[in-house]
Amino acid sequence: MRHPDVVVVGTGFSGIGAAIRLKQQGFDDFVVLERAHDVGGTWRDNTYPGCTCDVPSHLYSFSFEPNPRWSHSFSRQGEIWEYLRTCARRHGVMPHIRFGHELVSAAWDDELDRWRIETTGGHFTARVLVTGVGALSEPSVPSIPGIETFRGTVFHSASWNHDHDLAGERVAVIGTGASAIQFVPEIQPRVGRLLLFQRTPPWVVPRRDRRLRAFEQRLYRVAPAVQRLARLGIYWGREAMFVGFGIDTRLQRGPERMARRHLRRQVPDRTLRKKLTPDYTIGCKRILLSNDYYPALAQPNVEVITDRIQEVREHSIVTADSVEHEIDTIIFGTGFHVTDMPAAKRLRGRGGVLLADAWRDGMGAYRGTTIAGFPNLFMLVGPNTGLAHTSLVFMIECQIAYVMDCLRYMRRSRVATVEVKPEVQARYCDDVHARMQRTVWVTGGCVSWYLDAAGRNTTLWPNFTWRFRQLTRRFDPQSYLVNAGARDREAVAA
Repeated sequence: MRHPDVVVVGTGFSGIGAAIRLKQQGFDDFVVLERAHDVGGTWRDNTYPGCTCDVPSHLYSFSFEPNPRWSHSFSRQGEIWEYLRTCARRHGVMPHIRFGHELVSAAWDDELDRWRIETTGGHFTARVLVTGVGALSEPSVPSIPGIETFRGTVFHSASWNHDHDLAGERVAVIGTGASAIQFVPEIQPRVGRLLLFQRTPPWVVPRRDRRLRAFEQRLYRVAPAVQRLARLGIYWGREAMFVGFGIDTRLQRGPERMARRHLRRQVPDRTLRKKLTPDYTIGCKRILLSNDYYPALAQPNVEVITDRIQEVREHSIVTADSVEHEIDTIIFGTGFHVTDMPAAKRLRGRGGVLLADAWRDGMGAYRGTTIAGFPNLFMLVGPNTGLAHTSLVFMIECQIAYVMDCLRYMRRSRVATVEVKPEVQARYCDDVHARMQRTVWVTGGCVSWYLDAAGRNTTLWPNFTWRFRQLTRRFDPQSYLVNAGARDREAVAA
């Protein structure tokens, strides 16, 4: 058993960012647990055709590690993955990573004031546990009657089967989210027949993407301040979008007109266009960016099916209108476990309380980061830290800054444990949910993956991101139960 001071879980933006900041702050006694055999998280795992970020490249990166070599204004999956690998190598994080170590469970030990951590690669204890598993780490596959009887090929977009040849096949795509609108145009020319099973049409707007020219890359390399200025401009442009999302939803009429115009231009067929026209306020579900999704659906080998799937048979899918559709391959583009994150079933706080049980009535965390009853646990990309308009990396950096300030406080004050007060967390969560009621995500008239089973939005941040930065700029010990009775490190190791 090993006894590092800090254990970080995951090597996506959250885990790599936390590890870099730990080293920069002089906290060298830490390990990073990674279930796979390379860093990258979501950007390592999602390799489906056409996988691209929908946040501009200059903003979807660490503020302290600009990349002048982005090839496009919106980065491709492979580039983002390589960016994370480069960050890990450049900042000396790789020696701290334990690959092939999937978190099995973590339980707080009241006697030791430490976390007991079990992984597939061994056991650890740690004074501090930082989870950076992210919300898009566990694919969600809907339970469809008969799916286990299907004799063709089945896979999720997040686990793309590159060995399977789709050429000439009858392919069913279930789901019309951010992944599907990217891979559908890529596979459409190769398949024999593509059936898109759509529950709710998304709002789609043009992707303003372009290749970054060589002189721009050179300029960013020799004059980093220019790239920082470009990033700042993108940030404030994206930040302004929140006004329509959360201040005055009437302002969403402009983006909605643009989306309708985009649909009319790309889908001349009125019957198909009607199927693809949403009946809810734009922004209620994630707004998607694409220039080739609609043209792909207008091709003669594609059919958009809006009838509910009733069952799956050995070689077909039957819809509620009793029509049987012959299928060779099923691809799920159905997203991830977000409001029921699997990590909650692996973490136990004081008294052995499972986080999933503590969250039985809905996820909640103080400043999206700390949870009452779970000492020295810091959750990056926790409840109500997601975004629908700008870069999640910004929120991650805010949370990491908060954690680092807390660790400095603990070191300076010789504090063993910090645990957010229940009443402080309750007030914070009540304020977040009160503010959420005014947003398009609640008033927009749709059902989305932002909402949990009770219809509460425990996913998104209902305010400007600069406000979140204000809240997380300094650790606030007055909001926490603080225990100064630290255990001797040698006693713990014994």
